[in-house]
Parts: sequence; structure tokens; C-alpha cells
Amino acid sequence: MAKSLFKNYTFQLDKNERKILTTFCNTMIKQMSTDDRFGSDMKSFNSIVDKLNSGEDEVKFTKDEKTKLVFRLKENVTHMKNKASKGFFLIRWFYKSAYSQYDNLLQNHFTD
Repeated sequence: MAKSLFKNYTFQLDKNERKILTTFCNTMIKQMSTDDRFGSDMKSFNSIVDKLNSGEDEVKFTKDEKTKLVFRLKENVTHMKNKASKGFFLIRWFYKSAYSQYDNLLQNHFTD
């Protein structure tokens, strides 16, 4: 099977998905702002937030933005899955809800 030369980095996101991604990216920016090693990641996440807040129907990411976003989302989903399986009832309930939202977002839009 031949590999496609061009990939589509345009996504149709609804209001809730935009809000989840915006919150996620803002959290990532806050966490990375203390370390200089994440300069390029911060630029990518700032660009993603700007594109999500633009209000357009379709959001078009660059390859670098999509790669960094998917990598961080996968890390976050793995962490939430571990937290949802371990811990006290209330913590499991909270993480399970957040895990399902992030996992659905990852599966619906960012799987290859």
C-alpha cells in the first residue's frame, strides 16, 4: 500500500472540542513557561490557541503543531487512564470523565 504524500491537517471541531483543546493548550503553556527547553513547543501551542480562538469553522494546523499536540494528548490520555484506574472513588470518577473526553477527541480527530 502506497503512503500518501500529503496529509490533511484541517479539522472540523465543535464548540466543546475547541474548549477542551484550548484549555489543554493553555495548561501546557503554563507548565512549559518555566523551562527554556520548551521554547519551540510553546510557540506551537500559542499558535494552536490562536487558531482555535479565531472562530473559523475549520482549523488548519501545520505538521509540527499537529505532531506536538497529538504527542502531548497521548501522554495526557495515558496519565489519566492510570489515574482513573487507581485512587479513591471521587478521583477515579473525575479522571474517568476527563479521560473519556480526551480519548474521544484523540480517537475522532487525531488518529492516523
